[in-house]
Amino acid sequence: MSDLDWNPLHGVPSYPAGRYAVLADRIGGILHSRNDIVLVQAEAVVALEAAASLARPGLTALNIITSPYGGWFGQWLRRGGATVQNVVAEPGLPIEIESVAKALDAGPHIGVLALVHAESASGILNPLPEILALARARGIVTVVDAVASVGGHQLDVGDLGIDIALIGPQKALGGPAGVSALSVSHRAWDLILRDGAPRDSILSLADLKGWIDGGRRGLPGTPAPLEFFALEAALDRIEAEGLENVVARHALAASATRVGLAALGAPTWVPAARASNLVTSVPVPQTLEPAALIAAAERLGVELSEGVGTAPARLVRLNHTGPRAAFQTVLSNVVAYGAALRQAGHPSDIAAASEAISAAYSR
Repeated sequence: MSDLDWNPLHGVPSYPAGRYAVLADRIGGILHSRNDIVLVQAEAVVALEAAASLARPGLTALNIITSPYGGWFGQWLRRGGATVQNVVAEPGLPIEIESVAKALDAGPHIGVLALVHAESASGILNPLPEILALARARGIVTVVDAVASVGGHQLDVGDLGIDIALIGPQKALGGPAGVSALSVSHRAWDLILRDGAPRDSILSLADLKGWIDGGRRGLPGTPAPLEFFALEAALDRIEAEGLENVVARHALAASATRVGLAALGAPTWVPAARASNLVTSVPVPQTLEPAALIAAAERLGVELSEGVGTAPARLVRLNHTGPRAAFQTVLSNVVAYGAALRQAGHPSDIAAASEAISAAYSR
């Protein structure tokens, strides 16, 4: 018998058309959204680019940049003819609400406001409810990249009034990276479905709207079965655990990581209230290269990573996302970081850190 005969990925059946709409509804439940849900058969950065379908000449957008994703979205809006005003945060830090309010009050009428909720690049959390309140008061259509927050933070699209929320299931939801989804409100559709809207493209939300208008029968294209079956399995796990429990698990992992680092003697990058529940960033001592610290942790079997994008070059990230939001991973992350510091001659109280993490999980 050949290797192909033993490969479970060989001969995967087609994804059933009857389950496509059900899958969209399940994602709507995760997002607490009563808006239309459309699926994009690609990673979430493609869904983000597709959200730029709402751009048009005469539209002015306020684009909040706290990572490369915000920068890219501004470029895509400009490509669609929109006028874009960027509000850029300090490197690796959340945006200040005062900066957003000032930009909204100073310029011409803003039609669209876009931001990322949480940033895996630097481990920060933007003040989403406060920013959305400013936008709602001015009748602005909002676009929120929630890839690194869905499942790790409270996210109620309906209550927050988000017009376009886009997600990828590969982070806190523990799903595949090759499929993403958007929640689209009626107000957002009004902008998207204008004369001259982009058509005949994977980036066309107007094309995806045809599936909804057709009663969500059939399939908009040919779904990649492995990705869609994997997404179903991820949603099965999330629903079995309970979304509130998933969020609480990430919050506990973040809190335990930070109390462990504090006991270790290592400062975190931002205060807990401004930090993501998925990633914790720590500034590396000036006498130690991040790459050397990461390599030392890797020799212990623990994967740490550098901050990227707009984050300062000397940040190291401890990942507690999805399945990693668990005691064993949190403990090994902090202990490995402390051991790497010790090897480089920096003091770190690994025993105290271990006790603090254990205590956080024992409450």
